[in-house]
Amino acid sequence: MKRSAIILAKSHSSRYAILFYSLLLTLAASPLLEALGLGSNVLELLLTVNLLAAVIPVDNPSGRRVLLLVLVAALAIRLGAAWFNHPAISRASLALWTVVALAAAVVALRYTMRATAISSEHIYAALSAYVLVGIFCGVFYFVLERAWPGSLGVAGENAPGHFSLTSGTYFSFVTLATLGYGDLVPKSEVARGLAIVEAVFGQLYLAVMVARLVSLYVTGTRKGKQSV
Repeated sequence: MKRSAIILAKSHSSRYAILFYSLLLTLAASPLLEALGLGSNVLELLLTVNLLAAVIPVDNPSGRRVLLLVLVAALAIRLGAAWFNHPAISRASLALWTVVALAAAVVALRYTMRATAISSEHIYAALSAYVLVGIFCGVFYFVLERAWPGSLGVAGENAPGHFSLTSGTYFSFVTLATLGYGDLVPKSEVARGLAIVEAVFGQLYLAVMVARLVSLYVTGTRKGKQSV
């Protein structure tokens, strides 16, 4: 009993570290799965694991319960839509995944911003929020292209082409980091609006979060010197 309690306590104290590494695993596995032609099923399974890892750190029991219920409902809808071959409902469930992920990212941000002293878990929370937004905005771009073909595509080509989950993730992180490669471009007004919001968020996030973490580090260092 004591050993299991210790293991649970350690896993709870490193919950954002677990989330961050599960997100990195998904980023690394996504292009590999695409290259091997394994389809999107394995990738969607990894996304589900990410969502579970993102919801578990929510400290508010009622909020965590609501997010878990929404996640379970979205997963059930996704499986039912795949079984009955109903792509519209399937896309709606994926969009619901994005809502859950963004809510979890907000919780991670609040956890970091409310900290009075910096720790590795706060850094993992800040990193996880950034990667969560990038991955699940990619899911939303994928849903957008499936719902309205031609919303995103290859520059210089007017006809809609193949746009996978991996393509959506790629475009999302290119937009979030404002790299601007220009190989995939938003072509509809909705896609352009989402790209603008994500790009602005990416720039503001890095500026504000780095300033916050540095200020916490400086404050903690000063307190440590004063106590000595």
